[in-house]
Amino acid sequence: MPLNFHRLILALTSVFLLFGCAAPHIPSRIIYEDPVNFVRLEKDPEVLAEWPPSHHSHPFTIEPEKLRTILSGLQVQEHWIALQRWMRGESPLVPAFTDEELVLLSERISEALAEAKDNERVTFYLSEPQTFARRIITTGGLYVHGTQLHILLGNWRIIYGIPAYGMIYDRRYPMRPTAAKGFDLTFQPSKAVIPMQSSLLDGVLANAKDELIIDLTKLDPPNPEITHKVLCDS
Repeated sequence: MPLNFHRLILALTSVFLLFGCAAPHIPSRIIYEDPVNFVRLEKDPEVLAEWPPSHHSHPFTIEPEKLRTILSGLQVQEHWIALQRWMRGESPLVPAFTDEELVLLSERISEALAEAKDNERVTFYLSEPQTFARRIITTGGLYVHGTQLHILLGNWRIIYGIPAYGMIYDRRYPMRPTAAKGFDLTFQPSKAVIPMQSSLLDGVLANAKDELIIDLTKLDPPNPEITHKVLCDS
């Protein structure tokens, strides 16, 4: 078989693999972006236009200071193996976000929720570059549904290496984990947390406690917009 034909087949195969592995485009609107972080609005695939109960309570008004208080209540507990627990006890609860991250997120997420449509969710991406091809990332998303704030961490301080072929999935899918999660997400005050059901698979992949539902009516003091909504619905 001629050498040129071999080269043609190789070239066509490479193109096929490239497009076959390409990540689909996610419709989104950028609220804030700098070289290493972003906050954006993206369409929520679980919201159905023909089913109003699935629609989120957006746009939603919440002051940055109030949102910062909520985000400050999020804590993460890493999963330690049995030997680590035997030597060091249970892993400590640590804040999910640094002070610097809280400033950025509270301002920009407040802005995003005020602009969000009822079929959109807010996603965020925070990164600390380590080398040209490695960075530490924290990603996730949230939305308001009724009087409930849903928060999910896709990644928390995960070391992400950009693949040699250049596909950057961590920025395209901030609510998806880049690896099996090794942490639980908690919130204080715990009285405001609504228990969730998780599957056996979630437990195996350590994804059972990566999402929280917070009852905004049980925060002290509750958000004025939520209080007004409850009064109007009752």
